[in-house]
Amino acid sequence: MRRIFFALLLLPLLGNTQNIYLINSSFEGEPQDATMPVGWHACEPGTTPDILPGHWGVYQEASDGDTYVGLITRDDGSRESIGQRLKESLTPKSCFKFTLDLARAGTYSTYNAPIRLRIWGGKTHGAKTQLLKQTDIIRHTFWKTYEIEFTASDYLNYIILEAYYGDGAQTPRGNILIDNISPIKACPRA
Repeated sequence: MRRIFFALLLLPLLGNTQNIYLINSSFEGEPQDATMPVGWHACEPGTTPDILPGHWGVYQEASDGDTYVGLITRDDGSRESIGQRLKESLTPKSCFKFTLDLARAGTYSTYNAPIRLRIWGGKTHGAKTQLLKQTDIIRHTFWKTYEIEFTASDYLNYIILEAYYGDGAQTPRGNILIDNISPIKACPRA
């Protein structure tokens, strides 16, 4: 009985130690334009990502598996974003981290400008409740692994990946390529 009581006391201190795996974290599927990868949903009305390579002049190999996703921004201010419901909620005041591979295509039809990625946590489908991380502008055309670390401010049930512009007033026709997202893990305790 004492062991159970002690374990229950420690449970809040341990936090979320389980890995949260995303469905289709490497965006595998048949390469097609304007197609949603299995396990993901569109978060902006009337706009969908592309499963690459093989369309829009993008032939770069995937960093993991056979395919990856491409998101674009347009000069009319619209942008693409995708999301998915997490198998387990992110808990408030908890630190989490994961990695993902990012690149930019030098030839993506006319959507060639370097842009950034914004990562959101949401309480409901498509809701951008908390901006978890914003990358620097991704200028490189080779795959590079980025570590994303954030602290949730609320219970978050969704993750959203959004193509986003730079800091200026200009809204370029840009692209970002995403592949190989690792499981989301609780940050190690110091």
